[in-house]
Amino acid sequence: MTRTLTSGATVYGYPRQGADRRLKKATEAYWAGRADADALLAAARELRSSRWTELRDAGLDEIPSNDFSLYDHVLDTAWLLGAVPERHAGAAEGLDRYFAMARGTADVAPLEMTKWFDTNYHCLVPELGPGTTFALDPAKPLAEFAEALAEGVLTRPVVLGPISFLLLAKDPTGTAGFRPLDLLDRLLPHYADLLGQLRAAGAEWVQLDEPALVTDQPADVLARVARTYAALAAEPVRPKILVASYFDRLGDALPVLAQTPVEGVAVDFTGPAAANLDHLSAIGGVRDKRLVAGVVDGRNIWAADLTAALDTLGTLDGLAGSLDVSASCSLLHVPLDTTPERDLDAEVASWLSFARQKLDEIVTLRRGLTDGREVVADALATNAARLASRAASPITRVPAVRDRLVADTRRDSPYAIRRQAQQAKLGLPELPTTTIGSFPQTTELRRARAALRKGALTEDAYEEAMRAEIRAVIADQEELGLDVLVHGEPERTDMVQYFAEQLDGFLATRHGWVQSYGTRYVRPPIIAGDVSRPAPMTVAWSTYAASLTSRPVKGMLTGPVTMLAWSFVRDDQPEAETARQVALALRDEVTDLEAAGIAVIQVDEPALRETLPLRAADRAGYLAWAVTAFKLATSGARDETQIHTHMCYAEFGDVLQAIIDMDADVISLEAARSNMAIVADLTTAGYPNEVGPGVWDIHSPRVPSVAEITAHLRAATAAFPADRLWVNPDCGLKTRGYPEVRATLANLVTATARLRSQP
Repeated sequence: MTRTLTSGATVYGYPRQGADRRLKKATEAYWAGRADADALLAAARELRSSRWTELRDAGLDEIPSNDFSLYDHVLDTAWLLGAVPERHAGAAEGLDRYFAMARGTADVAPLEMTKWFDTNYHCLVPELGPGTTFALDPAKPLAEFAEALAEGVLTRPVVLGPISFLLLAKDPTGTAGFRPLDLLDRLLPHYADLLGQLRAAGAEWVQLDEPALVTDQPADVLARVARTYAALAAEPVRPKILVASYFDRLGDALPVLAQTPVEGVAVDFTGPAAANLDHLSAIGGVRDKRLVAGVVDGRNIWAADLTAALDTLGTLDGLAGSLDVSASCSLLHVPLDTTPERDLDAEVASWLSFARQKLDEIVTLRRGLTDGREVVADALATNAARLASRAASPITRVPAVRDRLVADTRRDSPYAIRRQAQQAKLGLPELPTTTIGSFPQTTELRRARAALRKGALTEDAYEEAMRAEIRAVIADQEELGLDVLVHGEPERTDMVQYFAEQLDGFLATRHGWVQSYGTRYVRPPIIAGDVSRPAPMTVAWSTYAASLTSRPVKGMLTGPVTMLAWSFVRDDQPEAETARQVALALRDEVTDLEAAGIAVIQVDEPALRETLPLRAADRAGYLAWAVTAFKLATSGARDETQIHTHMCYAEFGDVLQAIIDMDADVISLEAARSNMAIVADLTTAGYPNEVGPGVWDIHSPRVPSVAEITAHLRAATAAFPADRLWVNPDCGLKTRGYPEVRATLANLVTATARLRSQP
C-alpha cells in the first residue's frame, strides 16, 4: 500500500478529463440521453482509478483524492455542504439536480459563473444568504477515498476550505450588511464533522484549499482564519490538516497560518509567489510543520529550471519541520501529456512540460533533495541543455519584430466626435441589436474540419462549406431582424487558437486540452517566440459576409490581453512586451479590415479582468500595459470605424476605470446571470461610451422568454441612457444549437422592438 510520508513528492490535484477527453464525452452522452447515470458514474470511477495508477507509477509518495469532479470543485463543495438553492432543490433529483445547478434547465436558472481567481478556469458561485443552513453530505469524498484505498492507495482528500468557500459565494438576497463569511460559525461544525468521518475512514491527512488567502484580506478576515484553523485543529478525532495556498504570495496570511496549530501548509514559490520564500525566512519558517513547496509551475507548460528549483528547496529545507516537493497548484490548468504531440518539432517539444512531465520533474527534485544532486546529475544536465536550446533558438528572438515601434495609442478624435461619424455611416436605430460573434459549431462543420485535416476534403471544398455556412448565418440574421450582423465564425475552432495558427511566434498542439468549465475544453496555444502577422487572417471571410447583405457586418478579432491569457505565454520576457508584439500584429489586421470596407470591428478582451493580479499592489502596472496593448491594436482606426470590445464572466468592478480608458466605442458585457448589475456599476463609474449588457445567458441550455429579456432591458434602460445601449447575448453562440439560437434571438428582437415602441 502506498503510504503517506512525512517528506516526499506530491501534487495538489491532477487533470480530470482523461485521455481523449473521456470525461467530457461521457458527461455529454448522459446529457443527451445516450447514456444513463450508471454509465456516467462508471466512467468517472474508471478515470479516477487510472489517475491514481498514473500518479503512483510516476513515483509520487502521496496522492490526492476528491480533486476529481464531474463539473466543478466549487459546485462540489456547495453540494457537499447542502448549499443548494431552493429553485434547484425542487427542479430535479440526484445528478440532474447537480447539473441543474451548473447549467440550469428550461425553467430554472443556474448558479452564476465566474473565473477561478486569475486563471481561465470557470467556477460556479455558491449562493448563500442570511437564511442559509448547511447539511453535510460527505458521500463523494468518502467514496473516492474508499475507492483508492481498495486499490492500495492511501490518498489525501482535497476539499475547498471554509474561508475560500465563503469568500467565493454571493448573497442572492442582497441583504444589507450581510456577507457570506458571516455564516462561518454555522459552517464550521460541518467541516469538523467531515474531518471526523474522513479520519474514521482511514485518512491520515486532509488538504483544505484556501487560495483566497493570496488575495488582499483585511484584518478581520485573517482573524477568522486563525480562529477557523484553531477550531478545526482542536477536534479530537481528525486527520492531520494541510492548508494549501497557490497562485500568489500569502503576505499577511503567512504568519497567521504559521501560528495556527495545523500540521502542514502548502505554499507556491513560482512567479510572483517566489516572494513567499523571503517572507517565510522573515518569520523564521514553519519549523513545527510540514511544508509542501510548490516549486514547479503548475500553470504554465515550460520545462522547469531544475537546478534553480533545487536551490529554492535547499533554502526551504531549513525552514520547515519536513519538506515535500510539489507543483505550485493543481495540474488541472495544464494539458495531460506531451507524448502525443508528434506534430511538434522534437527540439521544441523538449522545452515543454505538461502534467505528466511535471510529475517526473517533481520526482526528480525529490530525489535530488533527499539523495543528493549527484544522483540526478544526468537529469539536471539534460534539463540545462533544453533550457539553453530554447534560449538560443531563432524562434525566440526576431530582430525585425523587436525593432518595430508605434508610439501613438490614441484615436484621431474623442468618442463624441467618433459617434457622430459612425452614426452617419451606419444609420443604426436606438437599442441596436447584434450578437457577440460566433454561431453554433455544428456537427457538419466539425466533420468538414476533420475531413480537411485527414485529407478527405480539399481546401477548396472546405472553403465552400464555410461559405455556405456564412450564407446561412447571414440569411438567418437578416430574417430575424438583427441590426449589426456577424459571419458566425464557422472557420474558427477557437477564438485564440484560430489566430495563433496564423501568427508567427505561436505554436499549436493537437491534444493539449485544458478544462475551461464543465465539458468545455480548450487547446491553449503556446507563445514560444516573438510574434508577428505574416498575412491577413480574417479579411477574406469578413468581406465575403459583407457582400451578402446591406447591413453592417462586424469584423471579429481577439485582443492582445486575451491572446496572452488564453495561451501558455513565454516566461523569458515581461508579458507587457509580448502583449505589445501581439497588439501590433492585430493593428495590421484592423487596418486591412478597414481598408476592405468593414465599418464595425470587434476586438474581444474577455480575459482582461481574469488576468488582473490577485494583489492590489500589482494591478496598476498590469492595467497600464493591458490598456496600452488594446489601444495599440485599435487606435489606428478612422473615426467612422466603430470599435467594439467584449468581456464576460468576471467581476468587473476592479477594472471599470480600465474599461473607460480602453476607449472602445462599444463594449458588450456578461450581465444576464448577475441581473444587469454591471450597468449600474458603469453608470456610477461615469462610463462615457456605448454598452451592450448581455440579456441572454448562453451558458445555460434554455430559451429566455420575451418577458425575461424585456425585464433585463428595462433594468438596463433604468440605469443607463437608452441611446447608448445595445442589445446582445452574454457571449458567443458556438456552444448552443440552432433551434435555441433562432428562438432566443427572435425573442431578443421582439423584446427590443417593444422597448423602442414603448420606452
